[in-house]
Amino acid sequence: MFANTLKMTLRTLCILLSCGLFFTSCISTKDMTYLQRNDDSVVTGPISPVSLKPYRLQTNDVVRISIKAIDPKLVTIFNPSPSGEANASESEQSLYFDGFTVDDHGNIRIPILGEMNVLGFTLEEVRQEIEKDLLEVYFNKEADIFVTVKLAGLRFTINGEIGSPGTKTLFQEKVTIMDAIANSNDITITGDRKRVTIIRQYPYGTEMHDIDLTDINVMQSPYYYVQPNDYIYIKPLKQKSWGTGKTGIESLSTIITLLSLATTTFLLLKN
Repeated sequence: MFANTLKMTLRTLCILLSCGLFFTSCISTKDMTYLQRNDDSVVTGPISPVSLKPYRLQTNDVVRISIKAIDPKLVTIFNPSPSGEANASESEQSLYFDGFTVDDHGNIRIPILGEMNVLGFTLEEVRQEIEKDLLEVYFNKEADIFVTVKLAGLRFTINGEIGSPGTKTLFQEKVTIMDAIANSNDITITGDRKRVTIIRQYPYGTEMHDIDLTDINVMQSPYYYVQPNDYIYIKPLKQKSWGTGKTGIESLSTIITLLSLATTTFLLLKN
């Protein structure tokens, strides 16, 4: 009598446990697919662009300034390379040492012009100010100077459930969160694509925001585009801490193991 009752109880428990594990431990395709529409329709029309505000310089940003003139000898003192342009062979380290770092007071030091406060200014505003000051102090209009001001790479840090965590620098004007992830070997299967945290620095402090990369509307978010010094954190899914399996096969293996354990326990109690 006791053996039959115990056997039925264990069987019922195993069935319930197996069903629960199978349906809750697997990570669905919907949780892993980027940029989905809520109505599951096919994306055919254009997506409204994000209205981006120009980036304003902060402390520790590295700015690269190049100046050209009709006579290249006149601008040698300003440019680390003879041509005044960044070469493809230049490393991130060389750009760091040859660039102009915004100090804690928001200043950069430029030959001839000395210190210039650039904190909170856009790159275009800095370019205009440098060109104006150079024409007043060092050049005349006949020199026909051409000034370019750019960030020495867009630098960000990505961590958590990502294939290649760490600090990255991309040498392009705009970088989306999808670009950042693609350059970091994608989010792992146990990464939560619905709650990606962006920690962003502002002159007035730090803000933290979560975005859902499985929703196509994220492309209209101001946090879809990465800004210099952003910290991106990919949270883990609950399945990782449960340890029950990320796919159907892994979950089935876990269930078989539990069933074997339950059977062994039953046989020991019966004897």
